[in-house]
Amino acid sequence: MRNISLLRALIIGIFLSAALTSGLYAQDTNAQPSGKIAVEDNATQDAAIAVRIRDILLELEGYGDVTVTVSSGIVTLRGTTLDTAHANRLNELVGRVEGVVAIENAVSETTDVVKRLNPAVERFLERGTQLLAYLPLLAISLFAFGFVTFVGFFIARCRQPWERLAPNRFIADIYRQLIRLAAIIAALVVALDILGATALLSTILGAAGIIGLAIGFAVRDTVENFISSIMLSVRQPFRPNDSVEIGGDTGKVIRLTSRATILLSFDGNHIRIPNATVFKSRIVNFSRNDERRFQFDLGVAPDTDLARAREIGLEVLNDLPFILDAPAPSVWTKEVGDSTVTMTFTAWVMQADTSLLMARSEAIRLSLAAFNTAAISMPAPTYRLITSQDYSGQISEDSGGKIKSATAKTAPVLSAEEMDDDTDHALEKIVNAEREELKAEDLLNREGAEQE
Repeated sequence: MRNISLLRALIIGIFLSAALTSGLYAQDTNAQPSGKIAVEDNATQDAAIAVRIRDILLELEGYGDVTVTVSSGIVTLRGTTLDTAHANRLNELVGRVEGVVAIENAVSETTDVVKRLNPAVERFLERGTQLLAYLPLLAISLFAFGFVTFVGFFIARCRQPWERLAPNRFIADIYRQLIRLAAIIAALVVALDILGATALLSTILGAAGIIGLAIGFAVRDTVENFISSIMLSVRQPFRPNDSVEIGGDTGKVIRLTSRATILLSFDGNHIRIPNATVFKSRIVNFSRNDERRFQFDLGVAPDTDLARAREIGLEVLNDLPFILDAPAPSVWTKEVGDSTVTMTFTAWVMQADTSLLMARSEAIRLSLAAFNTAAISMPAPTYRLITSQDYSGQISEDSGGKIKSATAKTAPVLSAEEMDDDTDHALEKIVNAEREELKAEDLLNREGAEQE
């Protein structure tokens, strides 16, 4: 008996589940009226419902071809509408009428070309009418846009104060471009405000920002070079005709353009370095300070009196008329080699008055002459070849193996005119000539450079 009861319970549960499931699936997916259904059928009420629904549809656009019939509270809709959205909306409208029990919506979308095009033509005519009504306001907004733009461009076109505020023409042109851009944005804001469409401005600026960001990534190297040109033209790390070293390239500065720095090497070659590279490189400006030091090394024999050699070297350097008293010349022992002791000589000159190369050359010449006069030997590495035959050469050696120096007369000191270096002046003439040819493209200021 217990097993029979369990079997009955199981069968009853299966039937209940099937009933609930069928009930759920039986629900209509379309929106239908809810509420209690009256027991009695009322033909008068059906007629009133039909009349009410027809009146509503007549007041709405797009339902002229829809027919309505009502029987026992069930509304049947037939006909065509302009689109599916209008047909689906009927369920919501009809369901709100009192007394409607159910809705049979058999309305379909029309395929009549004329009926489909009529709304579009009506919308076009309506927008054309609105445009005509907006023409005076549009004309005022265009006038305001043109006026604000003209004022901004006029201010940007003036030479002052932009050329006085900017260190060069390049920066002044950037100031002018910024003024023009600000004028266009201001004019656009004023015009849109007159039309009552300022919300459109945020969309335009957002789109412009996204486009600008994409372009910036696409031309990153060009943008980096442009920004470097701005920074270099503002800082002015060198002047025209300055002798500089940039990233291992040495020469005289010809010009700084918006794209590259042009150098003239001491061999007469043009060196074009992108400004992005110049800005990130180590720049050595040899002409920035007028005082400049030169240095050279001389070797003496190991048994030389180094203190006396140092005194002679200092005396020679101090006696030179183009050597500066401050900073004072200096001589010291640098290192001891296999057969020589190396001494270092340094002194300072004024680059504007004396050529550095000629001054160094003259100091070496006179120091060698003074060492020869003082019998200070400067031996070169020698090799002794021992053979069975006696060899007698033109070079005599002493017991220490040093080459004896011939006694030399003291050489005269060159005058200031003789110390002038024509090569440096020739390079300056080449640089000046090339600068005159393309003066408008130069961003360098002859009067000023950056102050660290």
